[in-house]
Amino acid sequence: MSMKPNLVISSLDVERLEKLLDSISDKTFPGRDALEAELARAEVVEPTDVPPTVVTMNSTVRFEVESSAETFQLTLVYPKDVDTSGQTISILAPVGSALLGLSQGDEIEWPKPGGGTLRVRIKEVIYQPERAGEYHR
Repeated sequence: MSMKPNLVISSLDVERLEKLLDSISDKTFPGRDALEAELARAEVVEPTDVPPTVVTMNSTVRFEVESSAETFQLTLVYPKDVDTSGQTISILAPVGSALLGLSQGDEIEWPKPGGGTLRVRIKEVIYQPERAGEYHR
């Protein structure tokens, strides 16, 4: 994939993610550089200005991982909010980092730990806090 899709991230998510990244080491999170690069290239908007089909933190997303052709429906969360239900994915997981800021229909190639890439395609943003008027979750 030669072109990366445009990313839109809320200012609140950026602020929280920068604090999170400052609190963890590169050894704890090998995907740090990739996530920081995505945050740096993203269009940052106020939470009230996030388009309704963009994946934000705490959004529930239906997406496909191309290599396996599997479709998943997961909620993108901060590490402290990951639970054992199997319905959440941490922003620190490779696929979690890849989802943030994408819009419905977008796809992106993302580095996997240990080498290689995976391609993720957003099928649907089922729930987005900003779209629901929940700006300070």
